[in-house]
Amino acid sequence: MTVTLSAQHQRQIRWLGILLVVMSALAFSLAGVLTKAIESDVWVVGSWRGLIGGILIVGYVYLRAKRSSAEAPFRLGWRGWVLASLIAGSGLAFVAAFKLTYVANVAVVVAAIPFVTALIEWIFMRQKVRRVTLLAIVISAIGVLVMVSGSLGSINLLGDSLAILMILMQGLAMVLVRVFKDTPVVFAIAVGGFQVCLIGLIFSDPFAVTFQDAMLLTAFGLSVATASILLIEGLQLISATEAGLLGTVEVPAAIFLAWVFLAETPPNTSILGGSLILCAVFWNALKVPQPN
Repeated sequence: MTVTLSAQHQRQIRWLGILLVVMSALAFSLAGVLTKAIESDVWVVGSWRGLIGGILIVGYVYLRAKRSSAEAPFRLGWRGWVLASLIAGSGLAFVAAFKLTYVANVAVVVAAIPFVTALIEWIFMRQKVRRVTLLAIVISAIGVLVMVSGSLGSINLLGDSLAILMILMQGLAMVLVRVFKDTPVVFAIAVGGFQVCLIGLIFSDPFAVTFQDAMLLTAFGLSVATASILLIEGLQLISATEAGLLGTVEVPAAIFLAWVFLAETPPNTSILGGSLILCAVFWNALKVPQPN
């Protein structure tokens, strides 16, 4: 009887983890629509996103540390500042990419982050990479090239390039998270947001916005913080592999929202390239051996 209850409890925990990760992906999928709906420039959007998201995440870190009696949850050190700066740079590139290219292009490129992380580990840390993953990386790279080819000669090319720069910085940040094991990563995310906010104060006036933009900017910051917190909690309940696979829900959700609210239909090259990337993501995830 005890074994049955334990198995049932484990199933409940797993389904809770699945629900949290899917909700996180859906919250992240709002980024493209909100960014394009906001009339303010990249610096203003980044500032509000960083400030509101950062404040909420700091509150989350404080409550979580108080509950678990964690030591030094707010002590970054130089490693933490490096991570925060990478997160700040990738966040700015993320917002700018949405402003300059199709939502579908950015959403699909984001799905390739696990491959970028694996490639960085392979190149700089001589970390072994499975043949399946290497082939998936090649397929994903071809998908990116096909997608970018449709943007040649237009401003979308700059947006696509920023999306690629963004996943390079995020991939490097994810590798450093594994290297800097004692660094408070979640707090570093908040500090990265505050850095963007401070830079935004130099290059723009974040508070000179319309009421409509203020509401949308607030919603953007809330969605980012909510998505991050849900993902962190979900990752404690299910494997990273399963979470990564579930996270791809963000891609079709973002494309659907862009189609409904922005009447944005990506070109055939984006659809073909995106399909290649998603196929690589799913194939690689399904081939990863599951822990017992």
